[in-house]
Amino acid sequence: VQLAESGGGLVQPGGSLRLSCVASRSIFSFNIMGWYRRAPGKGRELVAGISSGGSTNYADSVKGRFTISGDNAKNTVYLQMNSLKPEDTAVYYCNAKTTLRTYWGQGTQVTVSS
Repeated sequence: VQLAESGGGLVQPGGSLRLSCVASRSIFSFNIMGWYRRAPGKGRELVAGISSGGSTNYADSVKGRFTISGDNAKNTVYLQMNSLKPEDTAVYYCNAKTTLRTYWGQGTQVTVSS
């Protein structure tokens, strides 16, 4: 299984970005898919997750600003990020889990700075 992230970049505070994660097979084949991030000097944290049934969950720090969604026709999970803050600066990783295995993408850098 391969997960390919895209959509990162440099954005000013208050701006928006949409991250995409394209999977090499149907996203419905995973129990859950999600986005994690690792900020400089910090550990990896869960940002948002979506189950195969469509249930979503978010870190408190991004609730109301970020939205996770999936498009099975495109084997893609998205993370829409609005009202970005400097503290959102991190490498963002796509994650996919089945009962037996966990898969990771290579990551995409998001930098929020003026």
